[in-house]
Amino acid sequence: MTTAAPLDDVGKAIVEMLQVDGRRPFASIARDVGLSEAAVRARVARLQEAGIIHIVAITDPQQLGFRRQAMVGVRVDGDIVAVADALSAMTEVDYVVITAGSFDVLVEAVCADDEHLLDLVTNRIRAVPGVRSTETFVYMKIRKEQYNWDTR
Repeated sequence: MTTAAPLDDVGKAIVEMLQVDGRRPFASIARDVGLSEAAVRARVARLQEAGIIHIVAITDPQQLGFRRQAMVGVRVDGDIVAVADALSAMTEVDYVVITAGSFDVLVEAVCADDEHLLDLVTNRIRAVPGVRSTETFVYMKIRKEQYNWDTR
């Protein structure tokens, strides 16, 4: 994992404003941070190019017809990175992390329904070479989901 250069106070302020409203006009941000609109536009472009920020629309899977979300803990024999890469290629999978602990990989899946999740876990995840076992944690209700981490 690479560490990005620390942000100055203006950069932090820009990031925090975009975390609240990713569609906030650059002119409005410029007024609040004391820069020109062009300077804010350039800073945002640099932040995106550096991978520090990604401006995207965050959807609610339930509202889009995906009725089942789950976290799947995966235990691996062999090449953990290869397994994580194979799992990352699955369209239902929106989050893959290599971990330390009782699971080697954690996978978040968004599925249409229980049948879809069953097929994903049984016929696709468990079929990946190197997957030894899985444990599925079905989401009953999400109480907190945020994307506005402190800029430090």
